[in-house]
Parts: sequence; structure tokens; C-alpha cells
Amino acid sequence: MKIGILAIQGDFDAHRKRLEELGAETVLVKTASDLVGLDGLILPGGESTTHMKLLEEEGLLAPLVEQVRQGMAVFGTCAGAILLAREVKNPAQHSLSLVDMTVIRNAYGRQLDSCVTTASTTISDHPLEMVFIRAPVIERAGESVEVLARRDGDPVLVRQGRILAATFHPELSSDPAVHAYFLKMVRNGH
Repeated sequence: MKIGILAIQGDFDAHRKRLEELGAETVLVKTASDLVGLDGLILPGGESTTHMKLLEEEGLLAPLVEQVRQGMAVFGTCAGAILLAREVKNPAQHSLSLVDMTVIRNAYGRQLDSCVTTASTTISDHPLEMVFIRAPVIERAGESVEVLARRDGDPVLVRQGRILAATFHPELSSDPAVHAYFLKMVRNGH
């Protein structure tokens, strides 16, 4: 199984390490040709407007969206979740519009308001450790979006088909459950 990690900005290396711990082969995606032959792709945290700008500048935007429309599994964390949203607020910005959800950027506050917490989830028998850093909030999840975990009533881990999105940073947690769930999605083909 070959999983790409968008490596144009953000902490992509933490995802690489986690995936390799779980036995996946990884590819750091920097150009459109790096997308060829991937079974899945991770869109890491970072700065979502910078990600969009670099996706366009590097010619990655259209090929990435096409790969996802053809069925490639995708997992976006924090800024990656913002990129996946159909609608982005605070401020509004362009996105990939692949998941029927509305996301509010930096909704939990500034860097000082970042935190680590736990919450129950449908993907694991134990509470999931969640690392929030200037995290977005999913304000609206469409009918086709399955909520897998919540924080204070707000969805924080969601799935729509072969797309997974987390408003937190599972790559910074000691718990590999979210990445293991994504790899299972990739393996099972749905």
C-alpha cells in the first residue's frame, strides 16, 4: 500500500513516521507526477491558504481533485480538513470542495488556546487523544457525512465515502487509531 503525503507545507513528516510505523509505504508529494500510483493521500496541517496557493502554483490542484474523484482515499488533518470542505468561513477561502461540510477557520482561538483532550469515537473502543492547534470547527456536516467523533458537541472527525477529515492533529498523538482507520479505509476500498 502506497500512501502519499502532501509535502509542500506543514508537518508532513509526522504523518510519514506514523504511517511507516503502521507498515505503509509513503511518498512525499510535491509534484503532480508524485500522485501517480498512490492508494491514498494525506493533506496535513499547516496554513490552508498557503496550501491552496502552492497547490495551484505547483500544478497539483486539478490532478489531486481528479484522483479523488476517481476514488483515491484522502485524509485531511486541521488545514487539510479546511481544504476538503465545501465551504470555508473566517475568512472565506477557496477549497477543494470535496466534503459536504462548512468549516470555520481558527474557531477554537489562537495558538495559546491550543489543547490536548480525549473524546469517544466510533473508530476505537477507547477514548481518542486529540491535539488541537489553532483548530477549525466543523459548523455543518451534510447528510452524507458520517460523524466519527465530537468535541463539545462539534464534529471533529468525519467521513464522507473515501474521504476522512479531522480538525485535530492525530499525527501528534501517541494513539495511532486514526491513521490505522485511514489505512483500513484504503485497504478495503471503501
